Amino acid sequence: MSVEWWAVLLIFIATVLASFASLFLKMGADNFSFHKNHKLFLKNMYIVVGFFLYGLSAVFGIISYKGGELSILYPITALGYIWTTILAVSILKEKLNRYKVLAIFFIILGVIIIVQRF
Repeated sequence: MSVEWWAVLLIFIATVLASFASLFLKMGADNFSFHKNHKLFLKNMYIVVGFFLYGLSAVFGIISYKGGELSILYPITALGYIWTTILAVSILKEKLNRYKVLAIFFIILGVIIIVQRF
């Protein structure tokens, strides 16, 4: 089975959405305490948006799986680690060290090797 271009595009979009979902959940978690009042959970817009984006990401992923081999499409989701790191460094002002840069390099290398079959 080959992999359709639209499936790669959808899984790529899913990784970006999931990364933004993680960002929103992190921002929501900073303003949330489950022990105080669990009903505040639904009033925390960061958490609501984070869940929505994760759900949307899952839908895109499921649709993309119809377009090709799971063994090629699923490893592309590792790009989400890169997008999440970029968002964490740029928006949350987290530190980027040489180990994170090296990990990003290996993720990119791995995705390139896997996608060569595409």
